[in-house]
Amino acid sequence: MVVEAFLEYLDKERNYSEHTVRAYGKDLSEFQNFCAEMHEEDSIEKAAYPLIRDWVVHLVNKGITNRSINRKIASLKAFYKFLLRTETIEINPLSQHKSLKIPKRAEIPFSESEMERLLSPDFFEDSYEGVRDKLVIEMLYATGMRRAELIQLKYENVDLNSGSIKVLGKRNKERFIPLLPGLKATISAYIEARSKLPEILDPEIFLLTSKGKKLYETLVYRIIQSYFTRISNKVKKSPHILRHTFATHLLAKGADLNSVKELLGHSSLASTQVYTHNSIAELKKVHAASHPRNKLE
Repeated sequence: MVVEAFLEYLDKERNYSEHTVRAYGKDLSEFQNFCAEMHEEDSIEKAAYPLIRDWVVHLVNKGITNRSINRKIASLKAFYKFLLRTETIEINPLSQHKSLKIPKRAEIPFSESEMERLLSPDFFEDSYEGVRDKLVIEMLYATGMRRAELIQLKYENVDLNSGSIKVLGKRNKERFIPLLPGLKATISAYIEARSKLPEILDPEIFLLTSKGKKLYETLVYRIIQSYFTRISNKVKKSPHILRHTFATHLLAKGADLNSVKELLGHSSLASTQVYTHNSIAELKKVHAASHPRNKLE
């Protein structure tokens, strides 16, 4: 019952997404099973740190990555903080825990030439799926929104007259993103194609499958994979890389960091500053071309 109360707290009070709540529940369930099978302990709220450390070792031995292990431990940390807040326990067993080291992963954005090639007029089929897929890719690239935000985008929040869309981000935080002229044209083409669907089962949702239902996460991921595999040799192709590309290209063209932060819906500037590292090459070009000392022999 304590776990159920915690998950309800995440859902109702913290406004976590259904996907996130499900992930927390899965992590806690895995730990519960480990405690019951390996240590005959039925109640995870009574678990001491040595037991949690044994679970970490167990996960390492199974070949689980440090990044995934840290995410699972983060679920436990949130759970025990909840138990402290509700006075179910007096001591947080993870208060002194240190996260496992994670090697830095290079997230390489798509180049401007790759994006131009992909978004050329003749790249997509003349069908509902072709029109929708083009909009999915262009929307992610031109707005920087998250995959979950794209899937949840409401039809009523796409306003071509004002040239903006209202996005519901993390913690139900709203933000408005302006629409570029090219994106507005793609949206108009999609709205026309959408109106010809035989049946619309989720009319309040903007982007739909050919059966008139809301898009789902794996479909959006497959769309990105399918199209970018044709034009890019980059290892990682995902909706997040398009968000990454959006921010990198804006900063490379001189966009203000705070403006990019607002467009991305970040709560802190530190999250946005990650993207500045990808603009170093462009900054070097600007620096070399602009600084008067570079013209001296």
